[in-house]
Amino acid sequence: MEIQSDKYSIYIGNDVLQEFNVILEDYQEQYSKVFIFCDENSSQYCLPYLIEHVPMLIGAELIEIESGEHNKTLSICNDVWKTLSESNADRNALVVNLGGGVVCDMGGMIASLYKRGIRFFHIPTTLLSQVDASVGGKLAVDLDGHKNQIGLFRNPDLVLVVPEFLKTLPERHWMSGMAEVYKHALICDASYWSFLENVDVKDEDALLSLLNQSISIKNNIVLQDWEEKGLRKTLNFGHTIGHAIESQALLKGRDLLHGEAIAIGMVVETILSEMTNGLKADVSSVIRKKIQNVFSLTQIDEREFSELIEWMRNDKKNDTSEINFTLLKDIGQAEFNKVCSVDQIEQAIKMYNSFLS
Repeated sequence: MEIQSDKYSIYIGNDVLQEFNVILEDYQEQYSKVFIFCDENSSQYCLPYLIEHVPMLIGAELIEIESGEHNKTLSICNDVWKTLSESNADRNALVVNLGGGVVCDMGGMIASLYKRGIRFFHIPTTLLSQVDASVGGKLAVDLDGHKNQIGLFRNPDLVLVVPEFLKTLPERHWMSGMAEVYKHALICDASYWSFLENVDVKDEDALLSLLNQSISIKNNIVLQDWEEKGLRKTLNFGHTIGHAIESQALLKGRDLLHGEAIAIGMVVETILSEMTNGLKADVSSVIRKKIQNVFSLTQIDEREFSELIEWMRNDKKNDTSEINFTLLKDIGQAEFNKVCSVDQIEQAIKMYNSFLS
């Protein structure tokens, strides 16, 4: 399957790597050097498969970082830029990002800023990165625990989504990616929400349909609002609360994946949607119960409420000192730039905790 974005294509399927090898053969004279950027997990579990199916990558230089959100920093970027420079990478070099969201975010940013920009391809290897991080041109790293504070918009030259790589994922990472899938349905497509009710992601056809639908939803939104001035903000549903929880967990050294934080955020922000945005109580209950049944949610420590509020106040999505949300009006219908008070947020968090009790 091919999804056409602004000036690049997103290809989905296990056969796309053969096509990628043809592309590299056809354009090999344009690339002075090829670098594969990955972490230790994608290096171990995905790189051998990639090289086997793309012989043109034999001899590419490997740049490997340690996995994890805590390594998504300017310091690591600086180390990689030094490596590129020491390897005599010029402006005709190509970076192939092989990994999850951290690798795609960082690798794209590194390539975009090195010598004012060299080409880069994304080969996302997690469900989260396949349906979200690799699409849309957002590139960033964290700063002092704040999510994605330093970054830019720049599209990849190509995205290859290979479902085979998902077989390497632990169950937790599958579910982390599914949080973004459910978000796509909630903000944009009620029929997709119904499809997800009984989907078996281990079924090849169902998985391809899921990937195509989620990527198409995000791509269509991004095509209308690339720089996130309006409609693209709907993709932030669950992320105001979720990013605060994720940042706090990172600060405290807790083991929490991005999608796990977003699942919590979606429940709290569904409660806020019912409280402040006209979401009907019965619809809110359906959403909450579904997310609670699908994801392993944990309670929010109410003693950390003031710290979470500070994370939210510093969220890059805010235009003023007020805390901005994307909230639901109905399943498949979201509204952005919705301001909630501190008291409303605190009440929603207490209600969330009570629902888990």
